Amino acid sequence: MTASYHNYILQFKQPSGTSRGVLTQKETWFIVITNNKKRGVGECGILRGLSIDDRPDFEEKLKWVCKNITKGLDSLLSELVEFPSIQFGLEMAFLSLQSEDEFVLFPSAFTKGKTSIPINGLIWMGTKAFMKEQIASKIEAGFSCIKMKIGAIDFKTELELLKSIRDEFSVQDIELRVDANGAFSTSEALEKLQQLSQFNLHSIEQPIKQGLFEDMARLCELSPLPIALDEELIAISSVTKKEELLQAIHPHYIIIKPSLVGGFKGSNEWIKIANKQNIDWWITSALESNVGLNAIAQWTYTLQNKMPQGLGTGSLFTNNLLSPLKVENGTLRYKPKQHWNLNF
Repeated sequence: MTASYHNYILQFKQPSGTSRGVLTQKETWFIVITNNKKRGVGECGILRGLSIDDRPDFEEKLKWVCKNITKGLDSLLSELVEFPSIQFGLEMAFLSLQSEDEFVLFPSAFTKGKTSIPINGLIWMGTKAFMKEQIASKIEAGFSCIKMKIGAIDFKTELELLKSIRDEFSVQDIELRVDANGAFSTSEALEKLQQLSQFNLHSIEQPIKQGLFEDMARLCELSPLPIALDEELIAISSVTKKEELLQAIHPHYIIIKPSLVGGFKGSNEWIKIANKQNIDWWITSALESNVGLNAIAQWTYTLQNKMPQGLGTGSLFTNNLLSPLKVENGTLRYKPKQHWNLNF
């Protein structure tokens, strides 16, 4: 058994704004394992400035993994706690290697094309006109759940945008989620949540920065709007620490990004703990290429979570790898007759 890795730069179709800055490209890495004539492919997707494995020795660690691939998955995962995206890429690659079809990692009605996964339509930050245009486009495309990134432009303008949606669409028509990516200060957060709550929002993701546990716990207790933890879950690998975090903050939801929390293994730990504490959750991709999105989507389907998931990022890039994944009428669908093109 041998392994190699490949760097790939995904190019955004248009600059995409978040509260952490504007994205024009996204770096990712592929691990390819070969054993006799069989091939397994996985993706290690890091988010610069957010992933805990965004560090200078990332590529060196990938080289080490490829040299030591014969150690096997379990042994490698235990040595990669500080590199969750590589853990995920390896899980993917080994599943791919063992599968009859290298891209069908979790066979189901989804991979047979018989059913689909409801997803949210993502609205990126930008000018009022640009955001309004995106909202109209998502509604026209059949999305019943819209997630809007907030916190980078004027808050009053963001409130006006939300009001314009609610003036036209009721809660029954459109579910609205917002994601602040930690943009609110602790002193202003509660007041902003109160203003946002007038629009019957489903939830807000990460209103304040991660790591402010007492402030976040207080917000979750007092907020008129359900709070979802996102970035808060990053860098916590021990099961005990995960339990302690959710007990201390007790959010309404957690959002799980496998690339950031240690792949399927790390994600399943979060889900198990959240279920025990009666905390709801959903799964979100983290700007992976279609290789990573494919793995996350297939696994997500097996969880049978009926909420709209955050799995629609594949259409953002000009040079994404061709795959059978298609967004149709607000859902993600797998078209088994369409082929992959791994030209990386």
